[in-house]
Amino acid sequence: MRIAFAGTPEFSVPPLAALCRAAPAHQVVGVLTQPDRPAGRGQKLAQSAVKQFALAAGLPVAQPATLRDDAGRAPLHAWQPDLLVVVAYGLILPPAALAIPRLGCLNIHASLLPRWRGAAPIHRAVLAGDAETGVAIMRMEAGLDTGPVLRTRRVAIGPRSTSGSLHDVLATLGAAELLDAIAQLEAGTAQFLPQPAAGITYASKIDKAEARIDWRDSAVAIDRRVRAFDPWPVAEARLGDEPLKIHRARPLGDAEAGIAAPPARVAPGTVLGLQQGELRVACGGGCLAIERLQRAGRRPVTAREFANAVALAGVTLQ
Repeated sequence: MRIAFAGTPEFSVPPLAALCRAAPAHQVVGVLTQPDRPAGRGQKLAQSAVKQFALAAGLPVAQPATLRDDAGRAPLHAWQPDLLVVVAYGLILPPAALAIPRLGCLNIHASLLPRWRGAAPIHRAVLAGDAETGVAIMRMEAGLDTGPVLRTRRVAIGPRSTSGSLHDVLATLGAAELLDAIAQLEAGTAQFLPQPAAGITYASKIDKAEARIDWRDSAVAIDRRVRAFDPWPVAEARLGDEPLKIHRARPLGDAEAGIAAPPARVAPGTVLGLQQGELRVACGGGCLAIERLQRAGRRPVTAREFANAVALAGVTLQ
């Protein structure tokens, strides 16, 4: 089967690598990825993870700014693919592009559709406290992640799961499910099921401002924010005028944290001290035990290292 691939970030690399390993049964005839973008402090043009892999593998690469015009779609026409596989590409595929491959377009989406359609399904699942997530292989259509689903694979979201850890698991699972989906297409056994009308939610793009911690929230909710925004953009508080990134933490109940019930409860954000190597901070409900954090312009450190450098008496985080 002649397969074209469209993807951009690191999440897209394992499926592309799996397709390359499937040769000669399948041939990756070309790769679409977004144009190089400025990145880092120097704002130098950087290649996407998919472009780097594709060039190293000797695959043809095209980087149109849009697929809405004939020029942008020209590479797809030239490659004459039987199938287009799309994984976190980041550009809209209009009907004219979806119609080019003989067998249509398959998409790997990192959620259990129809929950968390859209740009940031992994982050939103963790932030919402979902018990599970997964990957879905669907046939693409004009709507946003609305196409019928061929295969799904479920994964539990544990109490220590982060967006980063789930990202790696789901990328690997998505690659395996993709190969099985293609085998079903070849065998003529593929059965695409429409997504149910109930349970639709949308995973909007992450805004860095969302990473700011509000200590009036419960420790459970703050812990979800820490895990949802690991490794990016990283949950953030303030120590006076200084930003403070929280890399790893866990929630404690009032009893475990030794916090008295209202009205004797301390104010949210109050640093209760260092216990068992954890920096404990009072929240709107319960206490957050911080294990790893980072001051501005410095490397991440353990809570004990932080406590050795900062006088904690009377400190309140904002």
